[in-house]
Amino acid sequence: MNFNDFFLIKYAPEILQHTWEHLLLVASSIGIATLIGIPLGILITRRKNLRQPILIIANILQTIPSLALFGLLIPVPVIGGIGATPAIFSLILYSFLPIIRNTYTGITGVDPAIREAGRGMGMTDKQLLLQVEIPLAMGVILAGVRVATVIGIGIATIAAAIGAGGLGELIFRGISAVNNQLILAGAIPAAVIALVADWAIGWMEQRLAVKGKS
Repeated sequence: MNFNDFFLIKYAPEILQHTWEHLLLVASSIGIATLIGIPLGILITRRKNLRQPILIIANILQTIPSLALFGLLIPVPVIGGIGATPAIFSLILYSFLPIIRNTYTGITGVDPAIREAGRGMGMTDKQLLLQVEIPLAMGVILAGVRVATVIGIGIATIAAAIGAGGLGELIFRGISAVNNQLILAGAIPAAVIALVADWAIGWMEQRLAVKGKS
């Protein structure tokens, strides 16, 4: 067998192009979801009446089949249509639940005695949040980002169905042509990206957890 016939070599240019597209989709959506989700998670630790509605909405969004959500967004102005924009918006919606829930869990899980010690030192609520609660909860918050990232990498493969690019392009082409090599050329890099992202964020999570205990 000629080395150049190995499918990962054969499709290398396309794999690199679609891997870059895939990374852009996931990085953009997770970045935006984190910037919105963490403040929402903090908000529901302060406004208990908002906790249930926000978590229910995030849960509902998580249960909508990804292909159906992509299809529902096509006719929506500004964020809809075909391409990367509706895909990124959908991935943001799917990322909210683990990020919001873990932010809430991490902050509410801080030892009440530590909070009381902070208040006893004259800390305001803002100082307590920024200097005590968030640093101690950061490991749990990152665990939510980690879950959202791995989920996003998987769902981003389906975004190719609405012309968003990514490794799903190879998978869909392989399915339509009944070509297992094309399917694997899309599936293997997606799995590798998910494993690397999971390991990298998990490493950061462990480092912060150790730092928080020290």
